[in-house]
Amino acid sequence: MSETRRHDRAPLLSHWRNTLSTFREHDGGLEWRGQHESLRIEPWGPDAVRVRAALGPLHDDIPGALLGPPDTEAKIIVPDLTGLTVFKNGLGSPTDPVPPARLVNGRITAELTVDGVLRFVRTADGTELLAERPAHFWWPGTRVHTPVGHGYHRLEQNFQAYEAERLYGLGQRQHGLLDQKGTVIDLVQRNTEITIPFVLSSRGYGLLWNSPAVGRVEMVRTGTRWVADSARQIDYWITAGEQPADILRSYADATGHAPAFPDWATGFWQCKLRYRTQEELLQVVREYKRQGLPISVIVADFFHWTRLGDWKFDPAEWPDPAGMVRELDELGVKLMVSVWPSVNRSSENYDELERRGLFAANEFGTPAHATWIDKGADHRVMVSFYDPTNPDTRAYVWSKVQENYQRLGINLWWLDACEPEMKPGHPANLRYHAGHGQEVANLYPRENARLFHEGMAASGNTDGMSFSRSAWAGSQRYGTAVWSGDIGTDFSALRAQIAAGLNIGLSGIPWWTTDIGGFHGGDPDDPAYREVLVRWFQFGALCPIFRLHGFRLPWLPLGGGMTGGPNEVWSYGEEAYEIMRGYLELRERLRPYVAEQMATAAREGLPPMRPLFLEFPEDESAWTVADQFLLGPDLLVAPVTTAGATCREVYLPTGARWRCAWTDTTYEGGSRHTVDAPLDRIPLLLRDDVQLPVSA
Repeated sequence: MSETRRHDRAPLLSHWRNTLSTFREHDGGLEWRGQHESLRIEPWGPDAVRVRAALGPLHDDIPGALLGPPDTEAKIIVPDLTGLTVFKNGLGSPTDPVPPARLVNGRITAELTVDGVLRFVRTADGTELLAERPAHFWWPGTRVHTPVGHGYHRLEQNFQAYEAERLYGLGQRQHGLLDQKGTVIDLVQRNTEITIPFVLSSRGYGLLWNSPAVGRVEMVRTGTRWVADSARQIDYWITAGEQPADILRSYADATGHAPAFPDWATGFWQCKLRYRTQEELLQVVREYKRQGLPISVIVADFFHWTRLGDWKFDPAEWPDPAGMVRELDELGVKLMVSVWPSVNRSSENYDELERRGLFAANEFGTPAHATWIDKGADHRVMVSFYDPTNPDTRAYVWSKVQENYQRLGINLWWLDACEPEMKPGHPANLRYHAGHGQEVANLYPRENARLFHEGMAASGNTDGMSFSRSAWAGSQRYGTAVWSGDIGTDFSALRAQIAAGLNIGLSGIPWWTTDIGGFHGGDPDDPAYREVLVRWFQFGALCPIFRLHGFRLPWLPLGGGMTGGPNEVWSYGEEAYEIMRGYLELRERLRPYVAEQMATAAREGLPPMRPLFLEFPEDESAWTVADQFLLGPDLLVAPVTTAGATCREVYLPTGARWRCAWTDTTYEGGSRHTVDAPLDRIPLLLRDDVQLPVSA
């Protein structure tokens, strides 16, 4: 080599020596610095690591989903670079291999190259699980920090794409897909669209994007890219498992387990939009009891209040709520009340909330976030949303809820419109106690559930729960159930709920349901809709939570006097009534089995509503079935989602024998079978020799 050529490479050699010197083991983790970026990898539970990266120092004040760092020790290997000589070729790559630094934690090993590129492998055999992917060979790299001002960046985290990989989770979507591979998903909370940024991969890993920032994830053929529109650091957690169940157990340990599920909640919940008076609601419960129909919960929906944000009953329509609760208790029925996070300017609580700074703040404009036609007004009025990320807000709102509801004996909270349902929905215009709207907005529904969970715990009355239209990672630890929002009322909407329920279960939320029959419309006198309702009721009876709700025709316009048509099981004609009565009785017989699955969810983090592959991961076909599910390990449910169908094809996973719960016909697994499904029957198949009281 000529002297000139060596001189030309001297700056490159100096650069690589400087870069190599930035590896270090520190406080149980592995750190790297280069090009002004700080990167830290640390063990975070058995078989899992957490990764954070930022320009400049890392931040500890950004809220996320992970519980505190567990007491986990990892083996860290930093290569001895003393005397190592490395040159770069013309493409910017080292000519000689540079050994990576490694952090080994159980089943997962993180490998970090000299230029800060991460790769995760199975510790046992070195098989690649997931690797970062540079956006371009020269610039930018695998992690992109694009300034947007005031110390915030548009963040991108790029990973490799893998042929035949399947990805599940990401909360709840309405596209009807079980496998999320090939989709682009907005990371933002919306009615019916719940963002929980956790994916479970068929390659044997689970990844949590540990950021409540608004953004998106792109899972396409050329790569996977996580994006935060405006935030301060990249933060994600990754775990490895031999089976999907191992991954879900680790995820629950890292983000929190659901508490014990109340026994009463395994029963039937009756609801409609809306019961307008105390007497109307009581008459419904009395009729259920008169007809000998099981019922565990009845719901007082919105507009039971005096003003939005007063959080109390309107005495003109609900004159004796304490007496109502006493009668319901005597009948063995719990009352749930709708509690919204929005506050009318005319509410008795508005001025104090505003004075104390307990509303979400606007960066620009007035503190109002939406409009609403409330009681006492015939036009839209401005409303503001409280900020549940502020502990002072949580204490204040709970004090009103406790005074006006809990002291009456009510302990069930329907947390509606808690995405939050602002219009226009511009998180960049918001500031929360937890941070700027763009960086923390997706946190809102979880912190709203936290308000009620912590309030109940402090009161000592813990036999309650909240019921939320949205959630984020970790919501399960605050004992909140979730439903799928204001969905449609046809067979296509029913079909989409199967994948929606499976994916939110894989995202850590075991307590889930839908509006049986859908929300927007449905004529109780229409034979076509009655068929939808019956098929949906059958599906609902086998969901983790069994709840009838909807805004049935005929409608009244939005306002204090609004209601929809009848929505009780006797509202749909004699044939539908007899079928639904049978499924009410079926649910009663299965309640002990449902309770067992809820106990498993609390203990292990495994959802009651399971995709087939969770129990049969070795069956390749089981990973593709989006229109069936397992309730627990032993009951296969195949909802009918086609008008006029009297049979349907069912895939039965290999590794078990299956028996029709209705006819006792047996089938071998690993194949598809057409089974009878007359209007009064949802296909149910029992695994091996399991006995469950499906038939009376």
